[in-house]
Amino acid sequence: MTDTTTKPRLLKFETIRNFRDFGGYDSRYGGRVKMGRLYRSGHHAEASEAELQKMAALGIHVQADLRRPDEREKFKTRFAAPVTITHDGGRETDAPHIRFLSRMEVSAEDADQWMVEYYEAAPFKEHHTEMFTGWFGHLAALDGDAAGLVNCAAGKDRTGILCALTHHILGVSEADIREDYDLTNTAVDVAARLPEAAAYFNDMLGKEYPAEVFRPFMGVHLRYLEKAFATINARAGSIDGYLVDTLKVDEKMQAEIRGRLIER
Repeated sequence: MTDTTTKPRLLKFETIRNFRDFGGYDSRYGGRVKMGRLYRSGHHAEASEAELQKMAALGIHVQADLRRPDEREKFKTRFAAPVTITHDGGRETDAPHIRFLSRMEVSAEDADQWMVEYYEAAPFKEHHTEMFTGWFGHLAALDGDAAGLVNCAAGKDRTGILCALTHHILGVSEADIREDYDLTNTAVDVAARLPEAAAYFNDMLGKEYPAEVFRPFMGVHLRYLEKAFATINARAGSIDGYLVDTLKVDEKMQAEIRGRLIER
């Protein structure tokens, strides 16, 4: 990791999981991505008043809430930035991973493969690409010290992909992109939370799955992000091609984002 600042990357919240600053990395364009300008997290439906005040103090102007409409309805957010990007596409009756886990029998290997296939599809889902485009458009227009926030339900998969793309535009190295993505496992303390989460899901599902079945839904694995990148490269030719042709984030917009978020 190339972060040399003294600011904390992991922000402590009692009810908001995986809240962290994803700035602070060296850029191949020279300088370093500013801290205090880019945040990522899980949902904010259970945030306390004190936590809402703490979030307000971060100066978040634009928020990409990548959750599906059914997720937003079930877990109503208690925080909304002045500009909040959402989409009404992708509605589900039940969460896809819950439907998957409700099958007759699921192994840890099955769960891992489900996540690989999710990452294969996610970058080209229409509701995702439209929100990704909106995020970059607003990021390019941020004024002063205004900050941006990316969140989804757990702040790890959809959020992980969009944050990795943001890092790519900002010239963050592949090693640091992967390290920041993998930091989810530390931020949510998967090892400590997995037994409790497994008991909760097994009770809800009426199953007796071993805890490892639930690990892919609690944390991340680098091969998931690598599958998303591989799919982007296969379908769009390159990440840069995907940014320009699929997301319509041209080089001028990318330069504006770098001008606002890289300090030299």
